[in-house]
Amino acid sequence: MAHSASAIKRVRQNERHRVRNREDRTRLRSQIKKLRTAINQENTEEATKLLPHTVALIDLMTKKRVIHKNTGARYKSRLASQLSEISS
Repeated sequence: MAHSASAIKRVRQNERHRVRNREDRTRLRSQIKKLRTAINQENTEEATKLLPHTVALIDLMTKKRVIHKNTGARYKSRLASQLSEISS
């Protein structure tokens, strides 16, 4: 248990950040799942429309350090290559 005032404040801050990061991560995963569903159904038009929004969200979560930058790059690369596979 924290004893000093600064440690108690840090506990409060950590809890707020944990909740916010969890919400952001959920939003990101839902968006990725929506795009993957469109790709798996070979709905090229829908997937092409969802890709820019998904990439922007991945970039935002990387910037906010919700996910690691290499993880974000990996997500973007794999989603783009999967989309190009069904587009061809």
